[in-house]
Amino acid sequence: MSPRLRIFLWSQTLLLFFSILALIRFCGAETEPFALRLSCGARYDLRAPPGRTLWFKDFAYTGGRVGNVTYSSPIFPPLKTLRYFPLSDGLENCYHLNYIPLRHYSVRFFFALADEANSGNEPIFDVSVEGTQVYSLKPGWSSVPDQSFVEARMFATDNTVSCCFHGTGHGDPSVMAIEVLEVDKQAYFFPLPKWKDIVLRTVRRLTCGNGSQGFEEDLNGSLWGGNRFWAPIKTFGANSDQPISTNKSILGASDGPNFYPEIIYQSAVVSVDNHPQISFQMEVDPNQDYSLWLHFAEIDPTITKKGQRVFDVLVNDDIIFKDVDIVGMTGKPNAALVLNKTLTVSARTLTIVLSPAKGSHAIINAIEIFHVIPAEFKTLTDEVRALEVVKNALGLPLRFGWNGDPCVPQQHPWGGVDCQFNSRIAKWVIDGLGLDNQGLRGFLPSGISRLRHLQTINLSGNSIHGSIPDSLGRISTLEKLDLSYNMLNGSIPEALGGLKRLKILNLNGNFLSGRVPALLGGLPLRGASINFTGNDGLCGIPGLPSCGPHLSLMAKIGIASGSFIGLILLTICLICWRKRRQNILRAQQISTSREASYAKARTQFSRDIQMNIRQSSWSLVNASTI
Repeated sequence: MSPRLRIFLWSQTLLLFFSILALIRFCGAETEPFALRLSCGARYDLRAPPGRTLWFKDFAYTGGRVGNVTYSSPIFPPLKTLRYFPLSDGLENCYHLNYIPLRHYSVRFFFALADEANSGNEPIFDVSVEGTQVYSLKPGWSSVPDQSFVEARMFATDNTVSCCFHGTGHGDPSVMAIEVLEVDKQAYFFPLPKWKDIVLRTVRRLTCGNGSQGFEEDLNGSLWGGNRFWAPIKTFGANSDQPISTNKSILGASDGPNFYPEIIYQSAVVSVDNHPQISFQMEVDPNQDYSLWLHFAEIDPTITKKGQRVFDVLVNDDIIFKDVDIVGMTGKPNAALVLNKTLTVSARTLTIVLSPAKGSHAIINAIEIFHVIPAEFKTLTDEVRALEVVKNALGLPLRFGWNGDPCVPQQHPWGGVDCQFNSRIAKWVIDGLGLDNQGLRGFLPSGISRLRHLQTINLSGNSIHGSIPDSLGRISTLEKLDLSYNMLNGSIPEALGGLKRLKILNLNGNFLSGRVPALLGGLPLRGASINFTGNDGLCGIPGLPSCGPHLSLMAKIGIASGSFIGLILLTICLICWRKRRQNILRAQQISTSREASYAKARTQFSRDIQMNIRQSSWSLVNASTI
């Protein structure tokens, strides 16, 4: 074999090896669910126990301020920082998580206290995911472990997940960590309504008969379960039941799509002779939908056959499952059985009762209760972007808190924004802007016309400068435009005359100039109200000065250019005349000086001649005398 052939074969072998390795890595990556974990306020990525879980820093996701955790729940990940949002910076604050695959997720928030933000007091605020409010923190949450975090299951429909915290005026919202964990696409399946139309908030998740609590990463659960937290409940009442447990394997415990950890089926609560029923009660919001997931496994070694344990399940006195026989329904002991029921609860309490049907005892291994929340329809994307342009152009103060979706959750719309639901496109649209007397000092951007459903604009009583954009004339739905008492200049755009629905137009108290468009002057004939007073440069309609000969824009430019050139020529002439005058005066001074010198020299010469003549004459007289 030649050396060249040997090198070629080696290179092909290495290429094949690395291709197989890459394929293995790729396939392996596909078996891992997507996970994004943010340590809020962290300046560096870090790994924390258990399992050295990777938590990313939250740089560039949101505003707010960084603080140190002074108290958090003992069940939380060991993170030391948080991010809080002072109420002075606005009531709405959001994390915008981008590049999220279009899949099914469990989204979880952990809350903690920080001295910097709360001065030892609990903040009370609301939490929303993708515009749907999922939770309102209640007083005392920081002292109850399973109330210090919120978990919701939802679909990401547009490669983003927006997580918002809405201040209620009671302390600064603060968050320690955010998790977005992929779960199986069929997990907690709902045929109607579709999964994408709802959000499931975890209300309570209990493992019965077991005194230990934990997340599924502590309970050897599958990653596809979303790392659910299971709170323990050893008994439902004093001497009414007793816990039991087993070490035997549970058939079907960890199967998809929900992937429950086996350990929750290895313990249970069983009723006793003098209390044959098992009863559980909790407070809920009335007239809401709740989804119950009840978990059973016959782990009592005395129950091995069908018919030995039969019981009914009642919710608020209504039977939802009749004649439940675990062994009969699973075919054998130590096998998992999950029963699900979604119902509307009209009362303020939800009571679950397991009542034996044939004199035996009741049993239950675990309970899950979810609040079924209809997902909010979002605001039209183009109009959200247009509001961002308006926000930046007007220099809107932070206190307005224009973050997240302007219209949802409906409990927390943006201040100064009016919304209307458009059933034709199943989106919210913006039909009003009311930002009068807010100290705004920016300008009106042309992009405001992208808010094409606006009916009213009120920006009066600010310090908005610049000109009125022509693009306002493209908002055909506009009925009221109030820009009074600002610092607007320039002329009134002709395009405003094309607004057929305009009923109120207030432009008074600005620095506008030029001729008022004729169509606007005729608005009162259509029953509309107009006000142009306080603009000294306006003319052309009754109540304003009359305008002189109308000059086109090019004529005005020509006059201005001619005046400027004339001024330059006049300046040049004055400079030349001054130079010439200075030269003449200088020449005269030089000539005068020369003539004076010559006259002086000539006079001296004459005097010298006269002296010589006199001396000669005197000498002759003296000689004759002698």
